Amino acid sequence: MRTRVYLDWNATTPLRPEARAAILAAYDLTGNPSSVHAEGREARRLVEEARATLAAAVGAQPRNVVFTSAGTEANALALSPGLRGRSGGPVERLLVSAVEHVSVLAGGRFPADKIGLIQVTRSGVVDLDHLKAQLKDGPPALVSIMAANNETGALQPVAEAATIVHESGGLLHVDAIQALGKVPFDINLLGADLATFSAHKIGGPKGVGALVMSEGIGGLEPALRGGGQELNRRAGTENVTGIAGFGAAVKAALQALPEDAKRMTNLRDHLENGLRGIAGATIFADGVARLPNTVLFTAPGLKAETAVIGFDLEGIAVSSGSACSSGKVQPSHVLSAMGYDPAVAQGAVRLSLGWSTEPEHINRALEAWRKLGNTLLKG
Repeated sequence: MRTRVYLDWNATTPLRPEARAAILAAYDLTGNPSSVHAEGREARRLVEEARATLAAAVGAQPRNVVFTSAGTEANALALSPGLRGRSGGPVERLLVSAVEHVSVLAGGRFPADKIGLIQVTRSGVVDLDHLKAQLKDGPPALVSIMAANNETGALQPVAEAATIVHESGGLLHVDAIQALGKVPFDINLLGADLATFSAHKIGGPKGVGALVMSEGIGGLEPALRGGGQELNRRAGTENVTGIAGFGAAVKAALQALPEDAKRMTNLRDHLENGLRGIAGATIFADGVARLPNTVLFTAPGLKAETAVIGFDLEGIAVSSGSACSSGKVQPSHVLSAMGYDPAVAQGAVRLSLGWSTEPEHINRALEAWRKLGNTLLKG
């Protein structure tokens, strides 16, 4: 039996060896990180080391890192009415790009009548002119724009958006869950006020996320109240093992980023060139800057669910879009926002690569697509 090929890294990643080692070591600790005795202080040390590691990786201060249960919770926590910067009033409404993850489109704690959508271009990039128009009239807004789209891989103009948002007196939240470890990300250089991350997208464990704020952000209301953990911003005993694994994964991912990005770009380009030569495949968002590891494609008449099953039977794990929306039959909201017909959007298949992806895996995928294309698209 041939070894299976995993090409669904944007859904989740294998656990990095460094993260596994950190998790196993943390399991041997007894103390609660809020306890003052030696056992508690040792647990606290692991949490604070991970906090400092993540903060340094994204250009923030450790005191501005809030650990959560996942990226979804981090997004929900970030999307809070009443947030304020150093010189502005509280935000009263929320604007999100139409291609955001569903946890951002849900709007956090903003009421539905205070949420607006920002249009995107045919390539899936935020329309900055539409953003300006949305901000022109009305009270200060919190704007949420992801750093990199989880389906197309398109990189968003975060720095340019930050300038526009700040000129209007608003704040910018960036969902950087897909960007961390794949492209450089610095909260200060990009001008983001809040950013969110998830451990299992970079080789850490599932069930750990983080909200990171720039200096001077106030007004964050905790979604969970209780014992006052995370400086009263997120109650509940910290997931010490998961947080330790998160910190180890961040350190490993950032160390490997330059080499991994270059290698994955080459593999991605090889994959896309091969796909284009088979069954008239089209690559979405191929005309803009994208993540080095992400390919979203379709072909005339292709049904994504059938293709995903076909790849799976060939021993290759791929996706039809966001794993958080698996099982749905409606077309991708990302491609719909980009202006694609529902019939086209229903045929989109995503392949995403990672640090252990090899040229052989890409060749296996192309071999499988050649067989599937001839079978699924016959006639």
